[in-house]
Amino acid sequence: MAYRPLHDNWTLSAVSGPFPATLQDLSVAATVPGCAHTDLFAAGLIDPPFDGDNESRQQWIGNTVWRYETEFEWHDDGADRHDLVAQGLDTVAVIEVNGHLVAETENQHRSYRFDVGSVLQEGVNTVTITFRAPVDEAEARSAAHGPRPHVNHHPYNALRKAAFNFGWDWGIDVATSGIWRPIGLESWSGARIASVRPLVDLRQGATGADGLLDVRIALDWAGASTGEAVEVTASVGGAVVTELVPEGTAEVRLALEVPDVQVWWPVGHGGQPLYPVEIGVQRGGVAVDASETRVGFRTVHVDTQPDVEGAPFTVIINGRVIQVRGANWIPDHAFVTEVDADRYRRRIRDAVESNMNLLRVWGGGIYESDDFYAACDEAGILVWQDFLFACAAYAEEEWLATEVEAEAREAIVRLSAHPSLVIWNGNNENIWGYHDWGWQEKLDGRTWGVGYYRTLLPALVAELDPTRFYSAASPYSFDDDLHPNDESHGTMHIWDVWNTEDYSVYRNHRPRFVSEFGFQGPPAWTTLVDAVHDEPLEPYGTQMLVHQKAADGNLKLERGMQGHLPEPRSIEEWHWATQLNQAAAVRFGIEHFRSLSPRNTGVIVWQLNDSWPVVSWAAVDFAERRKPLWFALRDVYEPRLATFQPREGGVALVVLNDTDEPWQGDIRLQRTLFDGSSLAESRVSASVPARGEATVQVPADLAAFGDDSREILTARLDGYATAIHDPAQVVDQALDPDPLAVEVREVAGESGVVLVEVFARSYVRDITLLVDRFDVDARVDRGMVTLLAGESAVFRVTTASTADRSGLVESAVLRHANSLHSAYSAAI
Repeated sequence: MAYRPLHDNWTLSAVSGPFPATLQDLSVAATVPGCAHTDLFAAGLIDPPFDGDNESRQQWIGNTVWRYETEFEWHDDGADRHDLVAQGLDTVAVIEVNGHLVAETENQHRSYRFDVGSVLQEGVNTVTITFRAPVDEAEARSAAHGPRPHVNHHPYNALRKAAFNFGWDWGIDVATSGIWRPIGLESWSGARIASVRPLVDLRQGATGADGLLDVRIALDWAGASTGEAVEVTASVGGAVVTELVPEGTAEVRLALEVPDVQVWWPVGHGGQPLYPVEIGVQRGGVAVDASETRVGFRTVHVDTQPDVEGAPFTVIINGRVIQVRGANWIPDHAFVTEVDADRYRRRIRDAVESNMNLLRVWGGGIYESDDFYAACDEAGILVWQDFLFACAAYAEEEWLATEVEAEAREAIVRLSAHPSLVIWNGNNENIWGYHDWGWQEKLDGRTWGVGYYRTLLPALVAELDPTRFYSAASPYSFDDDLHPNDESHGTMHIWDVWNTEDYSVYRNHRPRFVSEFGFQGPPAWTTLVDAVHDEPLEPYGTQMLVHQKAADGNLKLERGMQGHLPEPRSIEEWHWATQLNQAAAVRFGIEHFRSLSPRNTGVIVWQLNDSWPVVSWAAVDFAERRKPLWFALRDVYEPRLATFQPREGGVALVVLNDTDEPWQGDIRLQRTLFDGSSLAESRVSASVPARGEATVQVPADLAAFGDDSREILTARLDGYATAIHDPAQVVDQALDPDPLAVEVREVAGESGVVLVEVFARSYVRDITLLVDRFDVDARVDRGMVTLLAGESAVFRVTTASTADRSGLVESAVLRHANSLHSAYSAAI
């Protein structure tokens, strides 16, 4: 077995379409893996695609036919087969070797292997791959097969290509073409390992759990028949099994046991031990092929059985209920080939450090890379992977269905080793769309994808990987007689808030499991102004609106602040206020949803990350800067959370304990003025079981506010952050606009580390350092910190800048909700 990557000496050229005359008969160096946009930018032929209004100026790229070509030296080594192996082609492609047609492909989401031995020649060989214009191809297929409903402007549902690539309500329209995953030449003889499916289970043993590995090894065969069998060996955790396999066998199934195995757990519940699995094939004592992967031994179950309140969606790992605290994941770059293993690990670190335990890979993106999954395996982040259908109706006829089945089979097999993967989901919002978005009349009887979601995909998961749970959709009620977005059954998406309603409306919902909800805010200031250059900078500037993809997005930002925050007086205040309101809205929603436990078993916020610099729902912006929302998520996703909530009889304190240790102790309840003066106080004893919750009713006199604008209610309990109930919103509170004393000091022996300590003279809400306003590369360890009078907090800033440290306390950097009151302080 010999594999040779073919990643060198590629060129890119425009074949036909509305490309500039400067590209006529021009070939430029191409990077593989890569895409036309990044190659054109590297060659200096286009401006930065994400900058200003370059999106509209570069639309011609998606309407152009592109050709990739390379030459390589080859000499026959006597192998039986010589395969051209393409891990990913984006998307409709014609492949030629030495002028001979090898294949035509039409699916970004699968790999291809072609025997090219008959067309290779001694010496120099040429590979040419021509990609049809993706926008034109999608439109032509939609017209040929009958248009079907979809969101956004391009008919992405007519092509097996990442939907977000055509633009989304947070995403740039950059319809790419290119060789987006590795490509190479593989020469082999006799037999090769085509795929490995290592399926795990646990069995309770005498002293612990025994790990069970059911490994399915698919084999390909080549060359003249010799009648000679091969030995297939599998090993894991010291267990080894070998089987003699007759020539021509398509699949081998080997069973192994690992006594007293170390069990894999999601983060917060235990460790993440990973066991190497080695597969070998020998013939006549000579190694023919080998493969290695990793597994984690764990079990997965999702309970959706009806109960007295409807039907839950409860994720159970190794027999233990997991309270899901997660985020939706989109591709981390509009040009997915730009995301390397290190960037994936940084995003997974963002998830872990914000107390998340699950990421949902949304169906408008890609089947994520093994680098993504490896990082999740190691960190203990559970993964819910959508099949790639989103917000559209999809044809079920053969022209598309054959591609759907091929890509699904490959994805299920490829990802089967990863313990982090626990849920396969049929689609994003398509069943909901069929019910509520006017599709039925538009379809006029045409197929729309339900056969995939309820028949094909569950059958494939059952056949290839029955160890994972399958859900037909998100949202989904698991009962065909119910509305698919029923809050008492299964999973729910909540988008009335953001689109039409104030975020206080979150409390009108009592979902069993929230798999989407969210609120927008702009990226960090530097991320924004690096891409938006309007003069003057303002929310409705031309370039600003290019980087705001949601319908009426900035109007919704304005409406969302009303009744919560004072009206901003400048673009700087608008930026801070909208970031703050995003964090406040999501924090409010999650506190409510989590307080519904055990009725509610999970929250997945939209969204963790961004694919380009944009005003969006993300917690971490495209430049990898953590927004105020990220810090709010870290606090509200703490395993131990105390939150004041309205209940029958008045205000209650809900105490959540998602740890293995029960909690018992006194709770100090206090109503105070903003200056710290105590108005009423009480102590109550409470106990909270491990992985449980308790509700403590607040005495009526404590919750009887005399002046909503100047009073707060607090709860202090050991091991928990102080819970605070504000009876009024920021806009209606008599907050001191200048409530802090500040000290700045260097840390001896730690170059580039600066401590900013703030001291509260009175109640101050959501203190945040926007450190990129001081140094574009600076980072800070905390944000959205609320202090009571007399309290202090230390912010640790990391910076390579030598600028005067007083810049860290300037008003553009040191922000809090109180500061939005500056214009109103005289009137309060």
